[in-house]
Amino acid sequence: QVQLVESGGGLVQAGGSLRLSCAASGSIISINSMGWYRQPPGKQRELVAVATSVGSTNYADSVKGRFTVSRDNTKNTVSLQMNSLKPEDTAVYYCNAVLKLSVAAYWGNYWGQGTQVTVSS
Repeated sequence: QVQLVESGGGLVQAGGSLRLSCAASGSIISINSMGWYRQPPGKQRELVAVATSVGSTNYADSVKGRFTVSRDNTKNTVSLQMNSLKPEDTAVYYCNAVLKLSVAAYWGNYWGQGTQVTVSS
């Protein structure tokens, strides 16, 4: 019913940049927030950045000043511009959306398949 598709991952040297994109599709009535989480090898999934429906953004301290999350409400897309990448940023990055499929539904939490980001030293 709902699909979140990420793109833009890859291999990059430390200090380089990558831009991740995510598009939400399906019978979506409303999207409350869209953002990015990541899961390094052997670690728990953690919040990277999120953009709310009212335009506010939140970032993990580890990425603040280096990453920028941008949302296009008309396209149901969210992007993550990652600059000054560090080896510690290596992880599978997941797109996340909090959305409704109908006006009567509760807000639901949906995830993309994930895209690998590898930063070499």
